[in-house]
Amino acid sequence: MKTADSIYKEYHTYLRLERSLSENSVTAYEQDLDKLRAYFDDHGIDPVKATYAELQDFVYSTFGQDTNPRSQSRIISGIHSFFRFLLYHNYIETDPSELIEMPKKELHLPDVLTLEEINAMIAQIDLSSKEGHRNRAIIEMLYGSGLRVSELTDLKLSNMYRKEGYMLIQGKGSKQRLVPISPEAEKWFSYWMEDRSHLDIKSEFSDIAFLNRYGRQLTRAMIFTIIKRLAEGAGIHKTVSPHTLRHSFATHLLQNGADLRIIQQLLGHESITTTEIYTHVDIQDLRKAILEFHPANRQ
Repeated sequence: MKTADSIYKEYHTYLRLERSLSENSVTAYEQDLDKLRAYFDDHGIDPVKATYAELQDFVYSTFGQDTNPRSQSRIISGIHSFFRFLLYHNYIETDPSELIEMPKKELHLPDVLTLEEINAMIAQIDLSSKEGHRNRAIIEMLYGSGLRVSELTDLKLSNMYRKEGYMLIQGKGSKQRLVPISPEAEKWFSYWMEDRSHLDIKSEFSDIAFLNRYGRQLTRAMIFTIIKRLAEGAGIHKTVSPHTLRHSFATHLLQNGADLRIIQQLLGHESITTTEIYTHVDIQDLRKAILEFHPANRQ
């Protein structure tokens, strides 16, 4: 009979090798497992003998500290994942987490930038600086192609087919998709490539598209900082992140008549339901138009 420690280690290996999750997803699952493991250790519970009631107690005790529905859903998803692993590997015969329900999520409509706001951010970029062309290319990639920030930082030159106008993107769960490179993004990326050629590039980062001044891969945190500073400089009071540009990409496509299935493919969403959030954003615009322009709403 394996010990609890060996089972936890096996689950960590399972997440990293068998499920092909992104590094961020693996980290989130591992953090949630650490919470569950600490609870089991404190209460003397063997994970393979855990009951539904004990899992419910864990959920209630955890959510007493964190009642955010998004966090609740992530933690419960982590519990389901762990016990499905135990069931699949024959450590248990029935899954005690099966009846634990996800909390109902309130519909969260993401902040979306207008074209004028995006142009105002672009106007803040100092093109005479060493990072100017790079930062402009970053904005064009995030807004012009709808990339996730991790997809941008991991983008490889060998996966860019610039003459054909496409790039191969490694998305969530190691899923790949082809995404067009807009002419504007290609123009600024070519300027960045000229600047990039003058960097002292570390060999392990030679195939990475976007680098810092030291020839190393840009971090997600640095991209967030770049976007935040540009938004602040443009006087934008919304909460702006790299994901805001991705939201804006999808919303502007939908508003201009693009098919939702095409947007789904461009964003790399596994389910059309995820993409449908943008229809709600569009409905908000329709409602605003009625309130502003319909004569019954004017005084």
